[in-house]
Amino acid sequence: MAEYKLWEALKAAKNYKWVELSHPLNNDSPCWSGIPAGTVELSKTIFDWGNPMLECLIQSFRFPGQFGTHIDFPGHFIKGKQNSEQYDVHDLIFPLCVIDITEQVKKDVHYAVTVEDIKNYEKKYGDIPDGAFVALRTDWSKKWPDMNALSGIAEDGSENFPGWSLEALQYIYETRNAAANGHEALDTDASAVCAAAGDLVCERYVLNQEKLQVEVLCNLDQVQPAGAVIIVSYPRIENATGLPARVWAITE
Repeated sequence: MAEYKLWEALKAAKNYKWVELSHPLNNDSPCWSGIPAGTVELSKTIFDWGNPMLECLIQSFRFPGQFGTHIDFPGHFIKGKQNSEQYDVHDLIFPLCVIDITEQVKKDVHYAVTVEDIKNYEKKYGDIPDGAFVALRTDWSKKWPDMNALSGIAEDGSENFPGWSLEALQYIYETRNAAANGHEALDTDASAVCAAAGDLVCERYVLNQEKLQVEVLCNLDQVQPAGAVIIVSYPRIENATGLPARVWAITE
C-alpha cells in the first residue's frame, strides 16, 4: 500500500490543538467609527429558494476591508506599497510567538509592550525565529463585541487600550526578522502611544517595513507562548488594502 507522507503528517497534526483566532461576524459587529454608515451588509439574500430558474440560495456581502479580525497590507497606510495580490500562500503560514502582557494591562490599561518584555520572553522560550508572527496577548478580545469596551471609551470620550510600542516593533523586525505581528485590540498602537504621536505611528512603521499585521485577534490565551504555527487566510481579492481574515493556530 502506498504511503502518502502529507496525509500522514495531517493525521499527526490533527492530534494537536487547533485554535480559532478570529471573531465571528454579523451585521452588528463593531467596526471603526470612520467607516460610513451602511457599509456593512452581510448575508443579504439576492436569489431565494423557490426561484424557478434554480432551487438554491445566494447571498451578497458588503464590508470594509478593515472589519473584524482582519489582515492589513502595506498599501493600507503607505501609498504605492503592496496590496493583497502581492502575497501568495507561502506568505501566510508562520511560526507563532505569543507575548503575554495581561498582568501589566491589569495594572495599566494604556500599557505598551516594551523591548524588555520581549527580551524576557526570549530568555524563557528562545529567540524569536526568522519569519515569525509575533502576537501580543492582552486578553482585550474578551470585550468583543462591545465597541465602547474595545475602544476603552472613558467619560471624557477618550480611547484607552493597550498595544504595541514603536521600540518593541523595531526590535522584532530589525533585531529579529519577524514577518508579521498581531494583536487583540482594534489598533496596533497603544492608545497613549497614538495620542502622544498624533498618529498611528506603530501601524505606519509596520506597513512601511512591508510587513503584514492581523488586528482584532482572539483566543490567544488558548495557544502555547512558543512552538505553535499560525495560518492566515482571506478571500483572494485583488488590490485590497485589508480583508477580513480567518486565522487559526495549531498548538501543543
